[in-house]
Amino acid sequence: MQAAATGALIDDAAWSVAARTAVALADAKLARRFDAGAPADRLIALRARAVDVQVRAAWQRCFDEAVPLALFAVGGYGRGELFPHSDIDLLVLAEPAAQQQGETALARFNAMLWDAGLQVSMAVRSAQECTQAAADITVVTALIEARPLCANDADVARLADAVSSGHLWPPARFFAEKCEEQRRRHARFGDTSDNLEPNLKDGPGGLRDLHLLGWLALRSFGARSLDQMIELGRLGFDEAAALERERRALCRFRYGLHLVAGRREERLRFDYQKPLAARLGDVDDADSLGVEKMMQRFYRSAAIVRRVGERLLQRFEEYFAGIQPPEPLDTQFERRGDYLATAVSGWLEADPAHVFAMFAAWAATPGLRGLHSQTARELALALPLIPAYDEAPASLREAFMQLLRGPQAVATLERMARLGVLGHWIPAFQRVSGRMQFDLFHVFTVDQHTLTVLRNLASFASGEADPRFAITHLVWPSLRKPELLLLAGLFHDIGKGRGGDHSELGAVDARTFCEAHGLLEADIALVEWLVRKHLLMSVTAQKQDITDPDVIHRFAEIVADRQRLDYLYLLTCADIAGTSPKLWNGWKDRLLADLHTATRLALRRGLGQPVAAEERISENREAARAMLLAEGHDDAAIAAMFARMPQENFLRSRPDQIAWQAASLHLAAAGEAVVASRAMSGRDGLEVLVHMPDQDGLFAAIVMALDRLGMSVQQARVLDAPGGAIHDTFHVLPVDTRQAIEPARLANALAHALVGDVGRMLPARRSQPRHLKHFKVAPQLDFIDLAGGTRIGLVCTDRPGLLADIARVLREQHLRVHDARIATFGARAEDLLLVSDEHNHPLSPERCDALRIALLAVLDGDIA
Repeated sequence: MQAAATGALIDDAAWSVAARTAVALADAKLARRFDAGAPADRLIALRARAVDVQVRAAWQRCFDEAVPLALFAVGGYGRGELFPHSDIDLLVLAEPAAQQQGETALARFNAMLWDAGLQVSMAVRSAQECTQAAADITVVTALIEARPLCANDADVARLADAVSSGHLWPPARFFAEKCEEQRRRHARFGDTSDNLEPNLKDGPGGLRDLHLLGWLALRSFGARSLDQMIELGRLGFDEAAALERERRALCRFRYGLHLVAGRREERLRFDYQKPLAARLGDVDDADSLGVEKMMQRFYRSAAIVRRVGERLLQRFEEYFAGIQPPEPLDTQFERRGDYLATAVSGWLEADPAHVFAMFAAWAATPGLRGLHSQTARELALALPLIPAYDEAPASLREAFMQLLRGPQAVATLERMARLGVLGHWIPAFQRVSGRMQFDLFHVFTVDQHTLTVLRNLASFASGEADPRFAITHLVWPSLRKPELLLLAGLFHDIGKGRGGDHSELGAVDARTFCEAHGLLEADIALVEWLVRKHLLMSVTAQKQDITDPDVIHRFAEIVADRQRLDYLYLLTCADIAGTSPKLWNGWKDRLLADLHTATRLALRRGLGQPVAAEERISENREAARAMLLAEGHDDAAIAAMFARMPQENFLRSRPDQIAWQAASLHLAAAGEAVVASRAMSGRDGLEVLVHMPDQDGLFAAIVMALDRLGMSVQQARVLDAPGGAIHDTFHVLPVDTRQAIEPARLANALAHALVGDVGRMLPARRSQPRHLKHFKVAPQLDFIDLAGGTRIGLVCTDRPGLLADIARVLREQHLRVHDARIATFGARAEDLLLVSDEHNHPLSPERCDALRIALLAVLDGDIA
């Protein structure tokens, strides 16, 4: 008996080895067919069939035909779909007595499959237990797609009855719960498919959204195919064709992802994007990276799935809630529930002008959730009839401009973009739709970034103060024609992906568009200039010292007038804030607001009368003095405070900064160290003052200490104060944006860290984020001699602790730091540092060479 059991185990082991080999050979063959271009939806069916063979064979080894157990494939396997590393979900249907009787054989069956390399998830339930388990919406969803593997007709009928809508989850309730489930699922991904690392299965517009439509069709109508939905009148031929086309595309993405990952992976992470693009045949060219082409196809597929899916879900909603009688709005439009519909079927296809009329009616009717599904389908059919603007009659161009000048202009542009109209009207916009940029700076596709910028502009128009933006609500009312700013926002990135300078290309497109729409030459020139110069204010604020009167004067000369300044300021705020949720902060807000204010004053004064440094110093001293007098300080105390501060500080700082610094010094005796901190105008930034006796390596120690305290330095100004002291100011942000640090707590912690021998302090060691290895920036260094030192221009891959490592090198080279401006653009760091030798002289060529070697050794190290 024991020998027989041992022999059976040996036989099972040999079978599992053979089965593992057979599955591996089948997978390898399917992978070769995939690389040869075979449709992935066919391959997943073939893989399911190959696994069926092994699962049935294992079952037959463990059970004879008389055993009262039935085997079903459920979930995706039940649909007959198996991707290279998908789970294999099984259900054994058996009554309690049969379960007990077959317990040993079931364990043997499960072990054989796992030994064969099949990742099996198996549930054993009676019909009653299936009904009980199906109270969970996830379970019933898997069971309604059950496919018999080793089961007779009676078993199939028994399982179908156990999970039928007569027992639980009637169609209306099933629909409501699955829609809520989808809403929660989409929310996990920010309700957008345009993520940098999208989830191909569960993300918005992914395969799960297609599965949802299938589950609803099956539960509601018993329909197992799109053809059956067409026959029932719930789906159009064109819609079914679109869904099937995108299903095949998404299947190919997911199949390839499993192959390049070598495991079950649904998130298209940076680690896999380039290998997958190469496997799919996408290659780099002069205009685009192969990975960008691949991602654009995915984003477009996901957008179509969402667009058509929303129509179908609306029809399910109407089916369960009942069709409400239409409420006429005028002779062309009516309201059906919360949706806008055309009064006459086919009206949209009769004339492209009707499409623009529909968007005007939509904008004029508050409370609408969207277009009625039938009208949305008619719009999709009418899209090919919409001409490009340069081929359209003047009346149609005027209709578009009326939409831009009318109510809900930005919402209308968003709707037109989402429904495909804007891409037909402006072909250049279609080219950037779904276009991603393979970096960490732009977290949205170009079209979604553009729409986000437009939404930001619309928020400025509300007239309400926004804590994120100091003065945008005050600047907006000065705009002569707000629609010109919307046009600039629409075109500012439209030239991307064509090679060359996208600002220049976009400016040409913007002028051509404006001319075709009959704008006045002055308005055309403004829009063209805004698109061409849309990066100017950002670069000036972040890379130059805007407290320098010469910088302000040069910027004002380019801007030339107050109108351009206001338009450019609003566009810049909207652009930066619309690039990444993490990019905008209180420090950038203050920089741009200060640059706007300083430039406005320079323009008011006149470009022929630039501000002299002495005049700026005098103005700032007097303004700060007035603030301190208001706080109760007398003239003698104020004079004593000012005497401890560097003269240059009155040129480089705002009056409120000077007053705060002076008040901080007042609390300490001369020669004592002062470390102070205060919140900046935004909610997420702090200003730090360090005034203490100078010593070698002090700047490096401060930077390292701030790094250890979880703060990222955005700007540093290092000045020599009277009496051998330093007067250093820093603008810092918490590395963890969820972290709230009180100014007093930060100041105390920093002061404690700077006690003792600061020359021994070393940068903190930490692991580097995984994604940085995919976005390495080749280090670039340049050295320019200026009055009082050498300016180092540094470009490299950003990483935690970068500035602390740079500061350590400067300390080891015995250099003095006088100014530092830190700019980060995704994975790219662009820093400017003004340094000198021990005598405050520019660096000699020999010292520049030594510094270059030392910095490159730090910057060019492998990212772990």
